Amino acid sequence: MSRVIETLPAAEQALIERFLDAQWMERGLSTNTLAAYGRDLSAFARWLGTQDAGLTSAGRQTVQAYLAHRHSQGSRPRSVARLLSCLRRFYAFALREGWLSDNPTERIEAPRLGRPLPTALGEGDTEALLSAPDVTQPLGLRDRAMLELLYATGLRVSELVGLPMLGVNLRQGVLRVVGKGSKTRLVPLGEEAQDWLQRYLDTARLELLGARSCASVFVTRRGGPLTRQAFWYLIKRYARQAGITQHLSPHTLRHSFATHLLNHGADLRVVQMLLGHSDLSTTQIYTHVANARLKALHAAHHPRG
Repeated sequence: MSRVIETLPAAEQALIERFLDAQWMERGLSTNTLAAYGRDLSAFARWLGTQDAGLTSAGRQTVQAYLAHRHSQGSRPRSVARLLSCLRRFYAFALREGWLSDNPTERIEAPRLGRPLPTALGEGDTEALLSAPDVTQPLGLRDRAMLELLYATGLRVSELVGLPMLGVNLRQGVLRVVGKGSKTRLVPLGEEAQDWLQRYLDTARLELLGARSCASVFVTRRGGPLTRQAFWYLIKRYARQAGITQHLSPHTLRHSFATHLLNHGADLRVVQMLLGHSDLSTTQIYTHVANARLKALHAAHHPRG
């Protein structure tokens, strides 16, 4: 992110850095979110330079012109909406800091978005994916424990790979997870996931670490923490191995966790707490997936379906 910002004039660079620092200190945003904000603002500032304008001199028409430019370059409505959200946050901060007197993003409407339904695996495909790693090998046992944990708890991938040893309490069967906005929640473990995690901690983790130490639960052969990108690659590899042709996302097992809970009668607010959603409306999208599944089962098996 810093290399992207460094390509800008010093004044523009300083404005963006002050904004990002404030977002980190005040809102506890993740490194990935801050990096995305930095990229969006840097791209906007570079475009403004071609229009003989700057971040603090852009008006509403200029912002609208940039959004139209991004759309013409092939950006999807969701990407444009995310960009506008970033610009709104930046200009609200700029107004508060006294860098300008008017907010150029006011009265600019975001593109209308159809809310996509999350992709969830069926219970059979989920079982096949969980069973794909070779648990006779240390890395395979690690991967099985990670997949089981992801499906049993609904953790985000970033929460899983960043899980510290201090966040695990196998005696009580819970995880202490720090999620978005640095919010902490306790997540219960099922017996199956608890068993695989215990096996991994007792054998494979010790073998992978050797004489080294690491604060993270899940480690690589080199003794360091696993990255989100590396784990996403592993999920895709095990999906191919299990014969799963359905499109997967890094959150597929998180989506499956929520959908399967609702399919089996879990209360929506319980699922909300387990997922760490601050707003119930975010969790409600899973009810659409569950309802769609019930309708499909009814159509397939009811004599008048």
